[in-house]
Amino acid sequence: MTTEGFTDLGYARVDTDRRRRCGFAEVIFGLRKTPEQVAGIAKAIMEKEPVLLVSRGTEEQWKAVVALFPEAKWHASACCITIERTPLPKLEGTIAVVCAGTSDLSVADEAALTLEIFGNRVERIADIGVAGIHRLLAVRDRLEAANVVIVVAGMEGALPSAVAGLISKPVIAVPTSVGYGASFGGVAALLGMLNSCGSGVTVVNIDNGFGAAFAAAQINRLAQRAG
Repeated sequence: MTTEGFTDLGYARVDTDRRRRCGFAEVIFGLRKTPEQVAGIAKAIMEKEPVLLVSRGTEEQWKAVVALFPEAKWHASACCITIERTPLPKLEGTIAVVCAGTSDLSVADEAALTLEIFGNRVERIADIGVAGIHRLLAVRDRLEAANVVIVVAGMEGALPSAVAGLISKPVIAVPTSVGYGASFGGVAALLGMLNSCGSGVTVVNIDNGFGAAFAAAQINRLAQRAG
């Protein structure tokens, strides 16, 4: 049943008005949804929108979606499903997505993919953690050239502070659950980032690459208007 602003599928009320209100279409959070539920929600969204993103998806969910939409893609590292029937126009400028180590790549990939599906240009930089600070210094100019920088890190979560001390752009920090026992599943990195001495650091929840990307995309849209 379709009413003003949403489609009622019984198991979900799909927000078809999200892009008008918030700038971006509703994203399906795939965790704990059945493949059939994800496919049904995807169908409702694609009746109104040119693109689709499923975060925290599974390959089984993708198989259900691709049966309806052959153009659907499965991104294993990011655990995301995308459809780009008509890709959104790319905004000017870039958003940098950087990670401290290769073990953080899956969260960084979720952030980068979210940004790209929403029409942003992304600069991906991997493995520049503070254990080898010269690797960060080598990409300083690339970070400064971006409108926003997303920094993904586990362990003690020190990288966002180091990045914020080198550049003049907003830094969105993403703690990951990567680390040894005393990292407490990412809590150590989260607390380290919340207590950052670097100015201009904003922190999202553990492993929340999607949330960081959504905030960065909103900042980037404001930068376009200001320009």
